[in-house]
Amino acid sequence: MISPQRPMPTEAAILEFMAICDSFYPPDAVSASIAQQRQWYDALCARFDQSLPKGLHTRDDVLSGSIPVRRYYPADMRTETILLYLHGGGFVVGSLESHHAICAEIADNAGAELIAVDYRLAPEHRWPTQTDDCFSVLKPLLAEEKSVVLIGDSAGGNLAAGLAIRAKADGLSGIVGQILIYPALGGDLVSGSYHEMAEAPGLTTADVAYYRSVLRAPAGNPVAEPLASQSVAALPPTFITVAHYDPLRDDGRNYAARLAQAGVEVWFREEPQMVHAWLRARHMSDGARTGFAAICAAARQFAGTH
Repeated sequence: MISPQRPMPTEAAILEFMAICDSFYPPDAVSASIAQQRQWYDALCARFDQSLPKGLHTRDDVLSGSIPVRRYYPADMRTETILLYLHGGGFVVGSLESHHAICAEIADNAGAELIAVDYRLAPEHRWPTQTDDCFSVLKPLLAEEKSVVLIGDSAGGNLAAGLAIRAKADGLSGIVGQILIYPALGGDLVSGSYHEMAEAPGLTTADVAYYRSVLRAPAGNPVAEPLASQSVAALPPTFITVAHYDPLRDDGRNYAARLAQAGVEVWFREEPQMVHAWLRARHMSDGARTGFAAICAAARQFAGTH
């Protein structure tokens, strides 16, 4: 059951989505074992599976010697720009399968090859394993003078933002945009949306604290916590979308403001009826459908396929 004490959206389809999610992935899931969390999450993802776009094909591969990836090739390839997708899941759950249909639809909409990274998870692998795995995939692409768009949701949004910061620090060029979807960027856990939406459906502030405790990233490190960056100038053009009913909301708001103040081209959306993980509701909710269309439009813009 959805607790009446939670901050609640009113869109009927999102309320239905929340009830389905709670039936597969209990609100107190983080109190269970890691194995149980992954089992619940896999079942939830399977519940929202979708058929892949017509003509799109995929190929599993291993890059940089040991990093599993999945490549998505839409039937209508309109650019050589590569979309690099980093999945969410609190660095604890998620896989190539969990975001399979999402990646396929973004690739198809953008007419671009998409590479999804199966980075290693915590607690078996603590920080910086996750960012190192993703950077090991990104760096050779940039060395080959590929144009890359970074895309990530939630924990994956953290990884994408961190990769852009790492690439800038290393003097690497070729990242032509980043798309951060309800990203976790290192907010303070006590103010703003962390307080206002502490008991939000889908993700609570206590959940965020739990995932941080499992990952064990160093506080104040700009790759782990992009909001801690001393300067965000000269980062790639950025699209950020957040959910109103989400403790992570102000991470995205504040990062967008900092980027804009630093002269970075930035687009920001706040989905007024959405909760964390609304990407999975894109085929049942009008709000999620509109938000997903904006993500795909940003991918087309950055990839040059409009």
